[in-house]
Amino acid sequence: MHKTYKTHGTCSVQIDFDVEDGKIYNLKYLGGCNGNLKGIAALVEGQDIETVKKKLKGINCNGRGTSCPDQLAKALEEISK
Repeated sequence: MHKTYKTHGTCSVQIDFDVEDGKIYNLKYLGGCNGNLKGIAALVEGQDIETVKKKLKGINCNGRGTSCPDQLAKALEEISK
């Protein structure tokens, strides 16, 4: 399943990824800090969505109340419903 998620409150504006058998693949952010977001994508590749949600949920960037990793957790929560 392919998922596109419009982010809120971050420099990135969109997250695209695929989910197969409960695991994340092909994660790409549109906008944001390119190197850091490529690093997140590499770290979560093939990881279980529940594990990633638990690790990334609530990460705050500069007092914004959210972050690019937190937005990924929110996108994963949407597909877990």
